[in-house]
Amino acid sequence: MRIADNAPDYIRAISPYQPGKPIAELAREMGLDAQDIIKLASNENPLGMSPRGRLAMLDAADEVARYPDGGGFALKAALSRRHGVQMNQIVLGNGSNDVLDMAARAFLARGNSAVYAQHAFAVYPIATLSVGARGIEVPAREYGHDLDAMRAAIAPDTRVVFIANPNNPTGTFVAGALLGRFLEAVPQDVLVVLDEAYNEYLEPSLQYDSVAWLARFPNLLVTRTFSKIYGLAGLRVGYALADPEIADLMNRVRQPFNVGSLALAAAEAALDDEEFIRQSYELNRFGMRQIVNGLDSLGLEQIPSCGNFVAFRVGDAAGVNQRLLRQGVIVRPIAGYGMPEHLRVSIGREDENARFLAALEQALKA
Repeated sequence: MRIADNAPDYIRAISPYQPGKPIAELAREMGLDAQDIIKLASNENPLGMSPRGRLAMLDAADEVARYPDGGGFALKAALSRRHGVQMNQIVLGNGSNDVLDMAARAFLARGNSAVYAQHAFAVYPIATLSVGARGIEVPAREYGHDLDAMRAAIAPDTRVVFIANPNNPTGTFVAGALLGRFLEAVPQDVLVVLDEAYNEYLEPSLQYDSVAWLARFPNLLVTRTFSKIYGLAGLRVGYALADPEIADLMNRVRQPFNVGSLALAAAEAALDDEEFIRQSYELNRFGMRQIVNGLDSLGLEQIPSCGNFVAFRVGDAAGVNQRLLRQGVIVRPIAGYGMPEHLRVSIGREDENARFLAALEQALKA
């Protein structure tokens, strides 16, 4: 017997997460100059990281020989002030992926199930399967969450429901009023994980106060990240807000020192970098219009997005993607999300968006 045969069947059933192709990898594969490659595949902030976060990170560098604050006191205190919650309601993670995984490990096991939508974030089925639980994938409605169908799909053994709002990779959005009614209808012994990684990109007319719901719904868990608008993707820091009992259970399965010193310092400072957040938001809105108008001019169908990316249909997505790569443009194939005819492009700087659109036009002609 091979040693790999000793792994549980549910582990071998997992499809590994496929990240966006790194610039260095494409440069090696295609013999391209890395300086000539643009990456619009991973929903990163094209402005880079928060300047305040950068300074705080550099200041913290002298202490990297010591272990970080395992409880993340300073960052939790800043988040407590920002969101008006108690520090015992906060769970810190190595990116919000880590928080999602903690939720699965704390509340799912063999014999349980989790509900999530078709075309939703790939980490939901990974986290579910990794603990031996059963995933219930609910068909999407216009590429987004069908909350009525998700409520109907909740089984007696369901312990967790995952909702991404806005959703990745489709960019679809569920109005706050609909989410509120969903929370009212869900059994109180089912944890609802509301993944709001792209919350800061929402236009003011779409914003709702999910944090205020925590007082009404003790079965709600809200997750956020510093990887997107704050520009700290490489530092890996996210967090969850929840009822103290839920946070306590998640902290019991949290790995020691799961957020590093540099990430803690940078996130605390970035949280209050209002000017950088404003610039990032405005650049995203401008770039979204630029990309959408360009896709329209090419006659391509796209999914209206409330994030910092757009999914669009090209038919032969694999072929178009390869032709884009040969031109030094990296976008994201999303066949693994059940969308083999679509690609997803992150919003970049004006020049990057223009280059993508020009390269896409050439790729469509080939």
